[in-house]
Amino acid sequence: MTTLPVGLRTLAIVQAGGAGSRMDVLTRERAKPALPFAGTHALVDFPLSSLVASGVTDVWVSVQYQSSTLDTYLAGGRPWDLDRTHGGFRRITPEQGSGPAQDDGFSHGNADGLFRLRDEILAFDPDVLLVLSADHVFSADLRPMVSRHLERGAECTVLTAEVGVREAVHNMVVHADAEGLVSAVDYKPSSTRTGTVAVEIFLYEPAVLVAELERLRVLLHQGAKEHGDTGLGDFGEHLLPALVDRGRVYADPLPGYWRDVGRPKAYLQAHRDLLAGRVDVFDHPLRPVLAPSIPDPPAWFDDEARVSGSMVGPGSRVRGTVRRSVLGPRVEVGSGAVVEDSVLLGDVVVEAGASVRTAVVDEGSRVGRGASVGAAPAGTLLTDEAITLVGRDSRVGGGRVVEAGGRLEPGTTV
Repeated sequence: MTTLPVGLRTLAIVQAGGAGSRMDVLTRERAKPALPFAGTHALVDFPLSSLVASGVTDVWVSVQYQSSTLDTYLAGGRPWDLDRTHGGFRRITPEQGSGPAQDDGFSHGNADGLFRLRDEILAFDPDVLLVLSADHVFSADLRPMVSRHLERGAECTVLTAEVGVREAVHNMVVHADAEGLVSAVDYKPSSTRTGTVAVEIFLYEPAVLVAELERLRVLLHQGAKEHGDTGLGDFGEHLLPALVDRGRVYADPLPGYWRDVGRPKAYLQAHRDLLAGRVDVFDHPLRPVLAPSIPDPPAWFDDEARVSGSMVGPGSRVRGTVRRSVLGPRVEVGSGAVVEDSVLLGDVVVEAGASVRTAVVDEGSRVGRGASVGAAPAGTLLTDEAITLVGRDSRVGGGRVVEAGGRLEPGTTV
């Protein structure tokens, strides 16, 4: 096990602020990091659990969109043992009147978000700053990466993963030599021949980071489109290319499973991977994925229930058929109902004789007797358009049909 130098000051910022528009109706009324995964967890559990397992105890969570949907869940950091008298957990939200006009209000990208925290980062005076996103599924001991970052004298270390080239275009593609030295980054390119992408876990030398952010802000603010926008945008737009040009950015592969689940296709595919045994994030006893406890009894299955290749959350009651699906807490599947290749979040009811296929059904929704939601895709290639999304607290009436790829806004009745 890698140990870090005694007295090393590490600070982590988990950026959980974006609106998550690519997840459509599922993030209309929640911050994307609050989106459930594997029935009993939320996406924010993965970075927080990895940080705690890595011995990083000063953790700031930056939230700006639908922040109230995360507050109760985060519970001041208690589920991750971050609720400390000195240091520990801190939640950061946008402020007005706390600094220059360009720092007020919402940030316009994750690099812009760091710029707004520059004074507080310097005041904390960390030796290493870790910055993580909160919409990825992974589990990692980050101490070896911190050690290599320090040994190399890196100004930035970018953790990477290998994905297919079709998936890579949705991320920041990283080009590095055999020693890990990064020569270029391509931010969401239209096409690419390599599948090496940044997993949005970065290690920074804090003084260099802040100085580069301030330099770029001076260069870019004239082109900003909105008042209060620094023009810095996301990491891959200006910050990482500028740091790469300085010649001390390194890539370090992230071991184990990783997936960005910020799109419907990726979200459902990650659950397919989980059911197929390809997700190892829950397989590490020394770094468990921690989460607030769910005070429900075990799931109950009727004699006529048929469940295969699925995960069923606590408090759920199943009388029908569930195949290759993940059911959250307190889900009910009625007699003769079929749920297939789908994710049902908490408190969903599928009444007798109804069917749900290749869909994500949000919390508190009800599918009426004999109704049909979604359909199996025609081929083996999963697309965003093939997945049916049902927003929170929606109602599908008895016998009604929601076609494959349909989108029901939260609170919809059809």
